[in-house]
Amino acid sequence: MERKKKSFAINKGIGRTVEFKGLKAQYLFIFAGGLLGVLLLTMVLYIVGVSPYITIGLGVLLASLVIWQTFSLNRKYGEHGLMKIAANRRHPKYLIHRKAIRRFIQPTNSPTYEKYIQNSNIGA
Repeated sequence: MERKKKSFAINKGIGRTVEFKGLKAQYLFIFAGGLLGVLLLTMVLYIVGVSPYITIGLGVLLASLVIWQTFSLNRKYGEHGLMKIAANRRHPKYLIHRKAIRRFIQPTNSPTYEKYIQNSNIGA
């Protein structure tokens, strides 16, 4: 009896970011959230009693705007670009330091933390 060796496919996508139709990382959440928001808005407008033609037209227009804007952001900023922009906005434009400059120039009278030998007869 001969046994056949089993071969398994190796998953080469380990450690890579999730990608769907070219959208990567946080853009997938923006895409899904935007389309979900458009769907909810369309449902609310239909329930309120707005004309179905206006509701469907507005839904299609907003959905295509969300799709276009998401792919545009993905192409422009890349995988981590939006996070870098958000982090850059949190950095202050300049640092305010309110201590006088002379405090940095004058020597301080604070004690030093070096080891002092007070008695020279130690160890003799």
